[in-house]
Amino acid sequence: MVKFLINRPVAVFLSFIGILFFSFLALQRLPVSLLPNIEVPAIIVKVNYPNNPPSIIENSILSPIRTSLNTLNNLKSVESIANSETGMLKLQFEFGTRMDLAYIEINEKIDRLQENLPRDMDRPQVVRINTSDIPIARIQVIPKEGSDYTQTSELTDRVLKKRIEQISGVSIVDVNGFQGQFISITPDLDKIRALGLSEQQIDQVLQGANRDLGRLSVKDGQYRYFVRIANRLDNIDEIEQLPIINREGDVIKLSAIAEVKFQSDKRQGYHLSNQEEGLVVTVHKQAKAKMTELTPLLYEAVEEFKKDYPQTNFELTQDQSILLNAGIDNLKTSLIYGGIFAFAVLFLFMGNVRMPIMMGITLPISLLISFLFFYAFGLSVNIISLSGLALGLGMLIDNSIIVIDNITRKRKDGLDIVEACVQGVNEVMTPLISSVLTTLAVFVPLVFLNGLSGALFYDQALSVAIILGTSLMVAFVLLPLLYRKFFENLKRPIKEDSLIFKGILKLYKAIFSVVWRFKTISLILLIALIPLAYFMIIGAHKKGLPAIEKTETLVTIQWNEPLDAEENKRRVLDLIAKTAGSTQSESDIGLKQFLLAEQSNSIESAEMYFKSESTEAKLDLEQKLTAFLTNNYRNASFQVEDAPNAFDQIFSSDQKFFIVKWKQLSGNERLDEEMLAKLENDVAEIVNEPPRPGNGFQFGESMEAVIDNKALSFYGISENAMKDALSKALDGYMVTEIRRFGEVTPIWIQRGSEDFRSKLNGISVQGRRNQSYPLSSFVKFEYIKDIKAVTADKTGIYQSLEWENLDDASIEKLQAQLPAKAAQYGLSVDFDGAYFQGRENLQQLIFILMISVLLLYFILAAQFESLVQPLIVIFTLPLGISGALLVLMICGGTLNVMSAIGIIVMLGIMVNDAILKIDTINRLREEFSLSDSTNTKRQILQNAIAKTGQIRLKPILMTSITTILALLPVVFSSGIGADLQRPLVYTVIGGLTIGTFTALFFVPLSYWVISKKRD
Repeated sequence: MVKFLINRPVAVFLSFIGILFFSFLALQRLPVSLLPNIEVPAIIVKVNYPNNPPSIIENSILSPIRTSLNTLNNLKSVESIANSETGMLKLQFEFGTRMDLAYIEINEKIDRLQENLPRDMDRPQVVRINTSDIPIARIQVIPKEGSDYTQTSELTDRVLKKRIEQISGVSIVDVNGFQGQFISITPDLDKIRALGLSEQQIDQVLQGANRDLGRLSVKDGQYRYFVRIANRLDNIDEIEQLPIINREGDVIKLSAIAEVKFQSDKRQGYHLSNQEEGLVVTVHKQAKAKMTELTPLLYEAVEEFKKDYPQTNFELTQDQSILLNAGIDNLKTSLIYGGIFAFAVLFLFMGNVRMPIMMGITLPISLLISFLFFYAFGLSVNIISLSGLALGLGMLIDNSIIVIDNITRKRKDGLDIVEACVQGVNEVMTPLISSVLTTLAVFVPLVFLNGLSGALFYDQALSVAIILGTSLMVAFVLLPLLYRKFFENLKRPIKEDSLIFKGILKLYKAIFSVVWRFKTISLILLIALIPLAYFMIIGAHKKGLPAIEKTETLVTIQWNEPLDAEENKRRVLDLIAKTAGSTQSESDIGLKQFLLAEQSNSIESAEMYFKSESTEAKLDLEQKLTAFLTNNYRNASFQVEDAPNAFDQIFSSDQKFFIVKWKQLSGNERLDEEMLAKLENDVAEIVNEPPRPGNGFQFGESMEAVIDNKALSFYGISENAMKDALSKALDGYMVTEIRRFGEVTPIWIQRGSEDFRSKLNGISVQGRRNQSYPLSSFVKFEYIKDIKAVTADKTGIYQSLEWENLDDASIEKLQAQLPAKAAQYGLSVDFDGAYFQGRENLQQLIFILMISVLLLYFILAAQFESLVQPLIVIFTLPLGISGALLVLMICGGTLNVMSAIGIIVMLGIMVNDAILKIDTINRLREEFSLSDSTNTKRQILQNAIAKTGQIRLKPILMTSITTILALLPVVFSSGIGADLQRPLVYTVIGGLTIGTFTALFFVPLSYWVISKKRD
């Protein structure tokens, strides 16, 4: 094939130009996003039922929904939590479930269930979760001093939201902090009684004046018209002028006996930006949109808003494109430095400027062609696929160096330019293909990991396969043709090795002679490093992502007191003023209005985001926040942590490490406080580590209304009339609503703003013969301790104890002893938590790695036609891992996602070198056996090993030095990109340093021992 193509230069060059043209078009159309567009197998159902406790929300809403949804196909788990006024139910499905169909089925079930749910609540919201649902930016909308907040809310909801939605690439715009308004009617009860009126008359007049009486069909000549008989209210003036007739027949305007005015909605939550109340708009991108193009458009839109609406301040915050730009910059850096150092190393080792130029041509061509396959396979440019490209760049450089070096060596042997290109490529074609397959054998099985991790690895594995495949195509087809064109008219003989390489070769021969003289000792010393990898992996500090130099802090607070939103806001402002000062901050207080929010809502909770100027300032702020909350709010539970970026949000889980769930064996009731105290004591006797009570285990102060039913019966007052009067007295009630052009304004009857006990004294309830009695005579209020939240799963209500961390021995004790304890109390106990998921993932990972090693062995056995020689390559892997982890630990790094990718990069290059060395030894042994019949098999073997060492020395050193030098600048760089890449760099440098010595000395020594025994 190579011989045919090398004699068709025009066809090959034009073919590559055509491919590059389509690759460029594909690159323009590739979606650019932070993460791959992956359906997360989870759906959230959110309910909002104002002025109701957790028990009502659980029994009346969440329990029926949970029972109905338990029959869904592929449903893995159900978790629900009922708080005051709100509830949330999270459904986890098996990965691979069609979430669009599940979403439709859930909505259908809720629609069928709607008539069994409370009629005065809004329909439950069903929200799908997707990796693209992470907002790419937040826009702060802050009214200036003197501006009306309600008008700013309307501007945001009706104008700004729609303008942002019209930007190309935006999918969803979500708003928090919105405040609507309603018409409030506050009756003057003294005037009403004096004029002989009742509150019911006001209700009847309002409802009668705002009624649609139906439609008629009227024929007028040849035409037929539909007539709407309507009696509608249009504005507040019409409401004030409504006539009410008393018993004497006097006509009284509503405004004479009641105050009618616009009033802002009662706040259940707030959004603050730098201590100023405002709204926040979160922007979500479409799956196929380019994030790099969308983000600048958002900045432009913010600037336009500032000009168009000068009465409002705007600011774009939490721009998530920073992470993506860091990944793109890393790829550019790797390509630039890789090209520069490959150029320099090739020039120093080869002493020829043409070879580095060829490398400079093939590297970007390989990268550009890979984007054509990205488009063909439906991949997007994101952090995951970019890391796959960066991973493949090392192998890309490696393949080009090996091909160039082998063709050059053939020319030195006296072959003409065409034959040197043909034989040089054919000789390394099989081992290079094997090395690519072995790299994929190590990496590709990771796509079979369960869940989101496997789906993310799919993008990375596919991008690695693409870049390695295109690099082989370019190395085997374009590179020999370029070599021929660059050197076919060269009159002078090809230049010998440079003086630098000659010096290195001399040093290598001296070291190899010593190692060869003490073969047994050298091999034992190298083999002793193999178990070191195991102990280093066990002892390494493990973390999901590398420690990035962060300046952002997230504080979540649960006050554990029955606060309203206003008091919550006051506490947050006090906290920020006394700790953060002028530090940039955002706060979401109380109930959030975000449609796509995944966390459960609570009026007593608050979430604060701070952006400090430096890491030192961040640490100082976190200490102040912790101290202030600890000293001033002892009942509050809070967490101060690094603010999560988009990557953290996908991989992080709010599930605790280890959870013990207690349930009633009979019934679906909660445990009382006394029983919960017993269970806590039992757990304390088994393990020393104290647990944290779960949401269903926590109690708070509440108020209970105790109705005197005997008195009600004596005075002939119905229980429903009593409850209705009590509800109207405390909460007010909606009578009707004004609808104009799609705009809905509720009309509420309300009491004054006095204390609720005073309200009760002013309200009466009717008994027999329409006799009125004061409401306060039939009800009294008591303070009680009640459950703060109700938690439940598939099987019903549970209450839990949770641990953030717990050793295996303690977990085994709890699993062994708690079931018997639970049985004594007539309870059942279940165990849950991230601990079990981690164990499952670890077992799965071990199994997948075993498959990888087995695949590696099969590929190498087929390559070498030997069952023993593949073991040499496999035993080089732990040696490289030892070197990688050693450097990682010396530099203070952790074993995380990026360092793991670095190990895979390093192993790919190591395996490549080992395969080529073994393949060359096999080939030379065969050649020497045919050409030299005087030497013994042992002499032939020794000559083949020595010759191979000299032949492969140059490409091994060039590959390692080029890769190490290309990555070295990252160690001394700063910024989020460098922080992400640094663990990868440490592992590659450490592994390749040991790997170079392994390829130069361990492989030939192992080959000698195995072949000597066989011979």
